[in-house]
Amino acid sequence: MEAKAYLNMIRISPRKARLVVDTIRTKPVAQAIAMLHNTDKRSAEPILKLLNSAIANAVNNNGMDADKLFVKTVYVNEGPTLKRFRPRAHGRAYEILKRTSHITIIVSDERN
Repeated sequence: MEAKAYLNMIRISPRKARLVVDTIRTKPVAQAIAMLHNTDKRSAEPILKLLNSAIANAVNNNGMDADKLFVKTVYVNEGPTLKRFRPRAHGRAYEILKRTSHITIIVSDERN
């Protein structure tokens, strides 16, 4: 059985968030939580909260055992980009792209 959790419109670049989610893919949840606690990246904290939410969904909604769960799937999709402009020399404008991410975590108790 599976349980999911989503985090949409987070203001972290998808490229930077993928560095963190690639480390916890297919790991047991206890090991994934330990890895996220010791990761020195800005995206580790919201991903840890999302993983805890997925574990809570599995335990409370589906009655799964938290000790037997593992991270089955985790991926980061690109959200809408906020476009901002910064003044530059000679009256020019420089575009700044503030990227957002959609993160999905699926935990399961069955290894296939």
